[in-house]
Amino acid sequence: MVRPRCDWLALLGAGTLAAIWMLWGLPARSQPPAEPVTEVHPPADQTYTGTKQCAACHLKAYMAWKKTKHAKEAFESVPAKYRGTAECLICHSTGYGAATGFKDATSTPNLAGTTCEACHGPGSQHAVIAKKYENVKVLSPDQDKEVRGSIYKIAPQNVCVRCHIDQQHKPHPAYDKQ
Repeated sequence: MVRPRCDWLALLGAGTLAAIWMLWGLPARSQPPAEPVTEVHPPADQTYTGTKQCAACHLKAYMAWKKTKHAKEAFESVPAKYRGTAECLICHSTGYGAATGFKDATSTPNLAGTTCEACHGPGSQHAVIAKKYENVKVLSPDQDKEVRGSIYKIAPQNVCVRCHIDQQHKPHPAYDKQ
């Protein structure tokens, strides 16, 4: 069966857009770094708070996140014997390597997996600033700017790329899947 020309043009366009999206924001280099990134440095005045703190105000977003692989599988997919390994935890937990980031599933369970703060950065100051307005129905433009300016919409280190693109350009480290 002969496919209409528009199917090929659509595929070409989609492929081009995907390539642009993948390259957007990537540092100019032909090879991924030799060593994976193993530490995170949040802004000095921010600390990680965990998913419960985020859910307190952002319940709808939290419930949507709970259905994703980032919430369900990011940490659970790591075999138990590797759950203390830096090379695994940098991508399979939130804030690993930072003073207030993920330590282990017992002491920091709200940072296990790829949580809100993996993308938006540590949220302690955002929580403090937003709490000032908890009883305000509609924020003024200045109040809204203050609250939204206290956390990243997307963290500046291009955090998605750190795990999804860099790691995909080379084989995943070998590990025993049991």
